[in-house]
Amino acid sequence: MATIHTAIAMPHLDKKQLGALQKLALAHGIQTEYLDVSQRTQRASEESLLGTLNALGVPARRTPDLASLLRQTLQARAQEVLPAVQIVWQPGTPTLSVQLPRRLANTAVGLEIRSESGEMLRQDENLGRLNVENRRRIEGVEYVTKHIPIRGRLPIGYHELELQSKHGQHRTHLICAPVRSYSRRSEGRRWGVFAPLYALHSKRSWGAGDFGDLQNFTEWISTQGGDTVATLPLLPAFLDDPCEPSPYSPVSRLFWNEFYIDIEAIPELHACPAALRLVRSRAFEKRCQRLRDSELVNYREQMAAKREVLEILSRFVFSKPSRRRDLLEQHLQAQPRIGDYARFRATCERHGTSWTQWSARMRKGTLLENDFDPAVRNYHLYAQWIAQEQMEDLSSTTRQRGLRLYLDMPLGVHSQGYDAWREQALFAFDASGGAPPDSVFTRGQDWGFAPLHPERCRTTGHHYLKNYLRHHLRHASILRIDHIMGLHRLYWVPRGMPANHGAYVSYPAEEQYAVLSIESHRHSATIVGENLGTVPPEVDQSLKRHRIRGMFVSQYEVAPPPRKLFRTVPKHSVASLNTHDMPPFAAFCAGLDLEDRLDLGLLKPDELPAEQLARSRILASLRKLLHRQGTIGDDGPFSAEDLLTAGLGHLSISSAELVLINLEDLLLEVQSQNVPGTTLERLNWCRKTRLSMEQLKRNRKLRDLLSSVNSQRAR
Repeated sequence: MATIHTAIAMPHLDKKQLGALQKLALAHGIQTEYLDVSQRTQRASEESLLGTLNALGVPARRTPDLASLLRQTLQARAQEVLPAVQIVWQPGTPTLSVQLPRRLANTAVGLEIRSESGEMLRQDENLGRLNVENRRRIEGVEYVTKHIPIRGRLPIGYHELELQSKHGQHRTHLICAPVRSYSRRSEGRRWGVFAPLYALHSKRSWGAGDFGDLQNFTEWISTQGGDTVATLPLLPAFLDDPCEPSPYSPVSRLFWNEFYIDIEAIPELHACPAALRLVRSRAFEKRCQRLRDSELVNYREQMAAKREVLEILSRFVFSKPSRRRDLLEQHLQAQPRIGDYARFRATCERHGTSWTQWSARMRKGTLLENDFDPAVRNYHLYAQWIAQEQMEDLSSTTRQRGLRLYLDMPLGVHSQGYDAWREQALFAFDASGGAPPDSVFTRGQDWGFAPLHPERCRTTGHHYLKNYLRHHLRHASILRIDHIMGLHRLYWVPRGMPANHGAYVSYPAEEQYAVLSIESHRHSATIVGENLGTVPPEVDQSLKRHRIRGMFVSQYEVAPPPRKLFRTVPKHSVASLNTHDMPPFAAFCAGLDLEDRLDLGLLKPDELPAEQLARSRILASLRKLLHRQGTIGDDGPFSAEDLLTAGLGHLSISSAELVLINLEDLLLEVQSQNVPGTTLERLNWCRKTRLSMEQLKRNRKLRDLLSSVNSQRAR
């Protein structure tokens, strides 16, 4: 397990020491400088580089160690005969890259490739026949690189390769992947609606949306002509003590959130007298009604109410043999990881502390029966089974009707959650992911989760990435990868340092794209990359190369004169007016987000007039553009609703593959679902839609807007 410590500041380095520090950082994939949003070069401070090196496990704590550590690093890299992972792109000629000291570069070797299906491919090769592709000298030893052609058919998938020679054995993970991710032959010009599931609510649900509401909403959107419904991550969260409902800080990326279970749809509810008595009691109905009447989602109270019922049903199912008990046992045998997760959650509840405070045995991943309450373990087993049943029903029904469920994959996980505990060797706990300062977040951002360690992930063949992709792609027709730049690089903030003292760490992007490509094809799912913000050109180039859809967000693209208002909407993109991290369109038009930034201290009072002037010019330019396109009139006053109609029209007539409409924009909502960089300062992740599901269906104005979008998309 990683040792948690605070980054140690070192005295000011002289020129030679600084050079050694920068070379050491680069050798470990730390970028010593980057271009900010204004295309200005920003250099990482000495403290940032030292802190990030330590977070990576490089003990750069004393000035004299730097040159020695650099030599050790370069020598270790030179002595790697095979990298941890090698990619074979299809179509193409598969080759294996090997690196050897020159004195061993002409020997005979044997290859053994064990395919994913268990088949074995064997091949002998005389390295003396092969050309030298690269040379380098380290510590007086010359190393050469050669490429061995792999003969025979290599199927798409994940394979293990062993290189055998009289000098030893060396292994690598061999990933054979299509260059381009999955895409339907004819995507057409589609449209759909985005809505956070917790924000949807109905007369039948208990104050926040559930899987039943999501299915109901999806079916209704299809009657309006849409075929896609997108929502925020549906992953488990801590909803008692602490209560942290953010969908981007999940306990795990491998399970579903029992908060969204539709209690009324559970088969055994009507066979369990105790559960029925509870949910039909006057006191319980009043409790649920209070949750429905609340303007905000009360996660703690609603989860407590659902858990009370789920615990009764859990005891009922586990108490005696039945068909449902058999189905549960079969499910647990097929997915044993659920048992491990349930033990973890039950142990958390018994001890009431973070796993980092447990005994050494428990921290290292071994839990015994006396570490938790078996009844609590059974509750989590049962809740996960029901959640997965309902997700399966939702996704299968959606696909049968030709509709698409668009799920979202968060960048990180809660540092005190299951994934961080079970896969702790893969995480760098002495840093957190974030973002450098920009024009909006002038102090930078610290997102609070421990980043994945790039090299440790490679040594496992990216098994964690495979697992959490599969968990989502079993159900999603479209999967959005949050902050896809994180496949290339992630901004690390060393422990104990402010967010503006971080550094970018590089990741093996192509290896992760290979996994994405394989899994997208295996599940016939489209991949979307969230490529907003300060994104280096190579990210968008990679998205194009691997046929991953990017995002076009109107509010992000707009610019005041004399610049062009926004670029042409790309064909292979998901286009929208905004995202859940941005002000709703009505708030944007009214400039309410500028006032909010002022209130949060992200904008100085003397900067506000210039920002307001720029916003008014943007709106004027937007109106002129939309008038030229015939989507808005040229005279008289105009409202946010007029601009909304015209803005949606502009996206609808574009060549974008998918237009995604924020439900709250349709309702002219002005309150944001999330204000990035805030916690207690704003009510994040808890705002319900102003209209219930029943009211949405009856709203004529909303139906007319969707009808207009549908007509324009069909042209």
